[in-house]
Amino acid sequence: MKRRDLLKTAAAAAIAAPAVAQPAKTATLRFVPQANLTLLDPILTTAIVTCNHAYHVFDTLYSAGADGVPKPQMASGADVSADGRTWRIGLRDGLKFHDGSPVLARDAAASIARWAKKEPFGQLLDKAVDSYGSADDKTVEIKLKKPFPLLLAAIGKPDSSLPFVMPERLAQTDPNKQVTEMMGSGPYKFVANEFVTGSRVVYEKNEAYVPRQEAPVWGTGAKIAHFPRIEWRIIPDAATAAAALQNGEVDWWEQPLSDLLPTLARNRDITVAIDNPQGRLSFVRLNHLQAPFNDVRIRRALRMAINQEDYMRATFGDDQSLWRLCRSTFPCATPYETELPAAMPGDIEAAKKLLREAGYSGQKVVVINPTDFAVIHPLGVVTADTMKKIGMNVELVETDWGTVIQRRASRETVDKGGWSAFHTYGPASAYINPATSGIIRGQGGAGWFGWWESGKAEQLVQDWLDAPDPARQKVLAQELATLAMDELPFIPVGQWFGKTAYRKSITGVMQGAAPYPWNVRPA
Repeated sequence: MKRRDLLKTAAAAAIAAPAVAQPAKTATLRFVPQANLTLLDPILTTAIVTCNHAYHVFDTLYSAGADGVPKPQMASGADVSADGRTWRIGLRDGLKFHDGSPVLARDAAASIARWAKKEPFGQLLDKAVDSYGSADDKTVEIKLKKPFPLLLAAIGKPDSSLPFVMPERLAQTDPNKQVTEMMGSGPYKFVANEFVTGSRVVYEKNEAYVPRQEAPVWGTGAKIAHFPRIEWRIIPDAATAAAALQNGEVDWWEQPLSDLLPTLARNRDITVAIDNPQGRLSFVRLNHLQAPFNDVRIRRALRMAINQEDYMRATFGDDQSLWRLCRSTFPCATPYETELPAAMPGDIEAAKKLLREAGYSGQKVVVINPTDFAVIHPLGVVTADTMKKIGMNVELVETDWGTVIQRRASRETVDKGGWSAFHTYGPASAYINPATSGIIRGQGGAGWFGWWESGKAEQLVQDWLDAPDPARQKVLAQELATLAMDELPFIPVGQWFGKTAYRKSITGVMQGAAPYPWNVRPA
C-alpha cells in the first residue's frame, strides 16, 4: 500500500468515528496551525508559522491587500520631502503596548531598523537610509542618502518577514538573536505562561486595542478581536486533526491534507474554502556553500530531472484545481512570470548524463525534511527519490519542522550537521518581484539560507529599483528570472492553492496571506 493510500485510509477511519457534540459557541477560538511554533521572534526567522503568530501580538505601520498597495495601519499617514530624501510617518491616536505604555515614534523607528538588517526588501531600503529616528513622539522620521520611492511598499509588504512594531528596548536586540519577550500592541496578547511548544499556544484579547475604522482586508483595516481567547492546538497528525474538526473539538484547521478535503466538504457543519487566491510557490532550496551543490553543473543536473507534476500529485493528489505547473522563478499569473518549461523537462537520463559530465563522485547529499508538515513532507520524499534515480548518494533526514528551521541555519558540511537541500513554500506575494523575493537575491553569506552569491543578480535587483518605468522593470525582472533558473539558488516545484476548513459555528474568516485572527467571530 502506498503512503498516501495508507494515510487516506487512516484519516477516513478517524473521520468516521462517532461525533461528540460540542457547544456551538465558545469564548475560545480553537485553531490548528500549519506547523508547530518553535521560534517566536518574527524578525529572527522567516518561518510562516512565526509570522502568523506575530499577527496576533504585533501591528505594523502599513500593510497591503491583494493589490499590493500599502495602506496606513498604525500610521495616520506619511509624507516625503520634495527631494525624496526625508520621510515622515505619523502615528494614529490610541496606540498602546500590552503593558499599557504608549507606542512612540522611536519604538517604530527602532523596529524598522532591526527588520531592515534581516529582510531582503528591508536590506535594499537600509542601504539607502542615513538614519531611522523621530521628529517627535508621534512622527517617525527616516532620512535617506538617496530617494527610495518604494519605502511604504517595503514596510507595508503583506507577507512573512514584516516590520512588526515592538518597544524600542526589544527592537534594539541584535536581529540574529531572539527578543526576550512578546510585547506588542496588536489585537491579542501572548500568554507566555501557557505556551508549550509542540502542544499549545494561547492568546488573550487586548482590551485596549483601538482598531481602525476601515473594513478589514488582509492585514489592513479594522483588526477587531471578537474572541476573548485563542488557543492554538498543535496537531501534526492529519487524521487526528480531521477528527478533532469533525467532532467539534477544534473550530478551525489552517491547512487540511488535500486527501481529506472532499470528506470535510461533505460535512454540513464545516466550510472548506480557498484561503489565498494568489496561491503559493513551493521550492527546493540548495546549499551553495557545500559540495555537491556548490557546483552549478550539479544543480543543473538536478533541475533537469525534476518533474513538477510528481511533486504536486504527491502533495495534493489529482485535483488540479489545487495546483499548477509553474517552471518560473517568479510565481505564475503574476506580472513577472517567466515560464521556462524546457529548463525543467523531468528527463532522468539527461540528468544522469549531466551529473557524470560534472564529475560527481558520490558526495553525500542530505535532504532535511519535516514529517509534521503535510504540504512540505512529500516534497522531500520526491526529491530524495529523484536524486537517487540520477545516481546521487542521498540521505533523507526526516525530523520535525522546528528542527529543520534550526538546522537550515548551519553552514557546516553534512558530516558536521549541515545539509544539502530542504523544501519550503511561501505566498505568491512574497516572491512577486525582485525586491520582495529574498530567495532570488544573490547576497551570499548575508542572504537567505543556501547563500547564493551573485553580483549580477544583485545588480539586476538594484537596476530594477532604479528603473525609470514599468517596461524597463519587466525586462530586468525577466533577465533576473532567467539568471536564477540557470544558476539555481532554488528550484520551483509547483504552485498551489490551498484550502482552509472551519466549522460553521464561526464566521468572518478572511482570505489573504495569513490566517488572520481578527474579524473571526461566533456565528
